[in-house]
Amino acid sequence: MEHTEFNKDLIEFLNASPTPWHAVNTMKTRLEAAGFQPLDEREEWSLQPGQGYYVTRNGSSIVAFRTGTKDVVSSGIRMVGAHTDSPCLKAKPNPEIRRKGFFQLGVEVYGGVLLNPWFDRDLSLAGRVTVLDDNGKVRDTLVNFRKPVAIIPSLAIHLDREANSSRTVNAQTDLPPVVMQVPETDTTTFAELLKQQIAKESGLQTSKILGYELSFYDAQGAALVGLREEFLASARLDNLLSCYIGLQALLETSGDEPALLVCNDHEEVGSMSAEGAQGPFLTAVLDRWCGAGKTRAIARSMMISADNAHGIHPNYMDRHDENHGPLLNQGPVIKVNHNQRYATNSRSAALYRHISDELGLPHQTFVVRSDMGCGSTIGPLTAGNLGVTTLDIGVPQFAMHSIREMIGTRDGYTLFQVLREFMQRAEVF
Repeated sequence: MEHTEFNKDLIEFLNASPTPWHAVNTMKTRLEAAGFQPLDEREEWSLQPGQGYYVTRNGSSIVAFRTGTKDVVSSGIRMVGAHTDSPCLKAKPNPEIRRKGFFQLGVEVYGGVLLNPWFDRDLSLAGRVTVLDDNGKVRDTLVNFRKPVAIIPSLAIHLDREANSSRTVNAQTDLPPVVMQVPETDTTTFAELLKQQIAKESGLQTSKILGYELSFYDAQGAALVGLREEFLASARLDNLLSCYIGLQALLETSGDEPALLVCNDHEEVGSMSAEGAQGPFLTAVLDRWCGAGKTRAIARSMMISADNAHGIHPNYMDRHDENHGPLLNQGPVIKVNHNQRYATNSRSAALYRHISDELGLPHQTFVVRSDMGCGSTIGPLTAGNLGVTTLDIGVPQFAMHSIREMIGTRDGYTLFQVLREFMQRAEVF
């Protein structure tokens, strides 16, 4: 896969994955097309050498791995981690709001959302719905309205003269999207609208909506941007970009070495869930794969936690340490924090730099300003749970946690090339 093809396929992946459930479903489809076999946590596993497998939890997290042709305990595992969730607005359980003939939906803020960019955007709605079908069976189904179905209109500046100097957003009162206009006598419920959409999408007839996890998302698709198309703008680049890079690296490895990709849900809200990085999902998979030799396998393994980094913004250059301002299209960013907000140490960083230098590819380093707080990733959580040597790295981006983010078109492909080599490297440590 070359650079142009990589970005074209990345755009297709992003557009097909408006929620963690859709992202995992997209990854499952691609893995199965490459010969990976599904595993069920409820059943016994019989893993074979040289085979690819995947297992999901909650439909929103996935672990995919190649067993390799060598013994996993003596070889160790080349692991890559990312997360499937992104900050967004989620529909509340009883969302209907009717005001002056406008039908709106109440929303809950998920994660550290940059709220202002959500106004005046064409929004669609997608996620997972649990239903009772016409046969009396409880089942899950995915739903995606695809077209713009909602908008959060800004208040005109004539009615808010301080909007450009001191505007704040009240998450409870300012964010309910307008979905449609209805007569005062209308009694349409959100559940009825969901039933109609499910029937339209899948032909599934449902007698009752039992529950849902639905997110609003930007209906504008991912696109190349810039006079020379050197940028890519999209929703959910944090962190579906890393999911895509890790997936492509796993699919294109030689398959000789044991290699694994884990994409967890709930990173944006702390990762403490059954399927999050603080939960037991990855450990459970490794227990069943490595058996009694897991500790020895981990000692020979390495995890690369891939999550985007803050590129230096030309309008806000003072927000970066003067020696650590990553530039877009100048290579992936090794993220360092000695207070363990990132899990990188000199040893894990050295291995990445060595592979990158061997391939003739660029890399950068990020350290947050000493007078600013530092974000975190699944890296320290995975390192703490497993005891595995870990590197935190990511593609530099602008507008992190906005409804639309931006990266350079070369950096994702660069990281993919290094991770592909890492996953098929004969010796890590």
